[in-house]
Amino acid sequence: MTSIQIATTDDQIRACYPVMVQLRAHLTLLDFVTQVQSQMQAGYQLAYASNSECVCSVAGVRISESLAWGRFLYVDDLITDAQMRSQNYGHQLLDWLIQYARQQDCAQLHLDSGLQRLDAHRFYQREGLQISSYHFALKL
Repeated sequence: MTSIQIATTDDQIRACYPVMVQLRAHLTLLDFVTQVQSQMQAGYQLAYASNSECVCSVAGVRISESLAWGRFLYVDDLITDAQMRSQNYGHQLLDWLIQYARQQDCAQLHLDSGLQRLDAHRFYQREGLQISSYHFALKL
C-alpha cells in the first residue's frame, strides 16, 4: 500500500534523499537536509510516496501567487526512484499533489522540466499536463 505524506522531520527528509539525488545529483545528504530545512522556512514542502519498504517518489513543492496564474502550486522537484518507475508511484504522487493544490485553493499547478528529460515529459503529458510556455534563464 502506498502512503503519501509531507516530510516534517529530519529523518523523513533524509529518507527522501536516495530518490531526490537521482534528480539533484550535485547534492550531498548534508547539503540536501540543510537546503530543504532552509527552503521550508520560505514555504517549501517535501512530499513523498512510500511503500512498506522505502520512499518511492519525491516532490518538492511550494504555494505562491502571481498576476499571471493567481494562487498556484509550483512543483520544484518531482522524481520517482529509477527502480520503482512504471509501478504507479509517480502517478499517485502527482494525483495527490493536484488534490493538495485544490485543497489549498490553488487555481493551477505548474512545473518546469529540463529539455533532456524526455521520459518525464511523456509522463507529464500522459497525466494531462500541457506544455504552456518556454522558461528562460540567465546564470549570474
